[in-house]
Order: sequence, then C-alpha cells, then structure tokens
Amino acid sequence: MRLLTWTAFWAFLADQLTKYLVVHVMALERNSPIEVFPPFLTFIMGRNYGINFGLFANQGDVMRWALIGLALVICAMVIYWMRSETSRWSFLSAGLLIGGALGNVIDRVLYGYVADFLNMSCCGIRNPYTFNVADIAIFAGAIGLVIFTGEKKTDDAKTP
Repeated sequence: MRLLTWTAFWAFLADQLTKYLVVHVMALERNSPIEVFPPFLTFIMGRNYGINFGLFANQGDVMRWALIGLALVICAMVIYWMRSETSRWSFLSAGLLIGGALGNVIDRVLYGYVADFLNMSCCGIRNPYTFNVADIAIFAGAIGLVIFTGEKKTDDAKTP
C-alpha cells in the first residue's frame, strides 16, 4: 500500500504543479494557444465542467458536486480493492488512478471546473479536445488495473 500512496502523491503533485505552471505562470488564459511542438502538441486553455469530452458540462453545480462525490467514492473503492492485491504493478496503477482523480477533484472544488491544457493533433487532423496530466494518470492507471489485477490462477484451480 505504500507504493500506492507514494504513486498517488506524485501523480497528484505532477498534475497540480503542471496546472499551476501552465495556467498561472505561463498565463495560458491570456496567451492561448502556445505552440509547444507544432503541430503535435499545443497548450490551449480548456475549462471542463463535465466529464470526458465535456459531457454533462451544462448540468450546473449539482453535477460538479456529484462528480466530486463520484470520484471520491471510486478512489475509496479502489483502495479497498487493493487490500487483496499483491502485485507492485497493481499498486502503481491504483496510485496513478487515485492521484489523477484527486487532482481533478481539487480543480472542481477550487475552480468549479477541471483545468485542461494539453492538445495533441496529428496528420492534418485538428483535435478539438484538451486534457491534463491527471487525465493521463487516470487513463494509465485504469489500463494498468485491467492488465495487472485479478485472481491468480493456481494449479489446483485448473478447469477441465
């Protein structure tokens, strides 16, 4: 569980630090867009009031608090789930998911929205969506949980 805690801490810190630097230090709100590695990576300020791709963004303050509550419940459930896991990769994955989720929760509590700023486009296709480091951590953590958790098969449990 220590690995889970430290991974969550570092994922949360990386998310909040990058948001602070891009939004406040680089003043992305006023200087958007910032071409970082054109045309692949651009910093564009995005305010996500909903979930992925802005879904449920127009639902108001009730949805904001519902999403905060949902994220906290999911974090608690993942921690409970990890009590029965032994894989270091499972703990690492859970930590990424929890750290990212808490990073987005803090945004919702403080600002009422999630601050997104990463935009990736390629090959002449303009991607209209932005995301942040927390979103990357959540995605990587969820994929890791799918791959690295579950019951271990033993020789006694073979099926005919």
